[in-house]
Amino acid sequence: MALQAHVRVVGAEEQELERLVRGGDARAAAGMCARLHGAAIGRLAMALTGSQADADEVVQETLMAAHDGLAQWRGEGSLRAWLFGIARRMCARRLETRTRQERRLHLVKVEEAAGTPEAELHARREAARVRELLEKLRPSDREALVLRYQAELSYGEIAAACGIEEAAARKRASRGLDRLRELMAGETREGGKS
Repeated sequence: MALQAHVRVVGAEEQELERLVRGGDARAAAGMCARLHGAAIGRLAMALTGSQADADEVVQETLMAAHDGLAQWRGEGSLRAWLFGIARRMCARRLETRTRQERRLHLVKVEEAAGTPEAELHARREAARVRELLEKLRPSDREALVLRYQAELSYGEIAAACGIEEAAARKRASRGLDRLRELMAGETREGGKS
């Protein structure tokens, strides 16, 4: 029941946002975009860039680009997917300027130290392991996984954000998960042989 209420509130907020955009109130719409989607864009940017400083800048650049481009939004797909598409392009530009060794992909969040130092160390090692495995995926598959499981976008929203068909978004995420499972199974087999 609470989930349905949350969905209704989010839906009402999205409708209000679309009303502001269609009414030409770019300033209010950009503010609402920041309030509704800023944190999620930040998590996506952190996952894709691996740097909090870069993620913060991507959020700011995304929101500024959205403010400047709201009048050009054609209403094809959700505003949320449109925003994530902008954020994705901003992240790609940042990653193009770095070398492969400097890139880090922070997909797994390490929670604040709620347990023992050993548990925190284990969580950090697992996060590093997942980042290493993700680096072995095709960039398009890795991106689809991050958009699906970190940004929690639907396949339709992933398709809109990446400029591809929904079936292609599903295929990329599926292929990425399959490859990630293979890599993890390979690690398990190699670990057992030692």
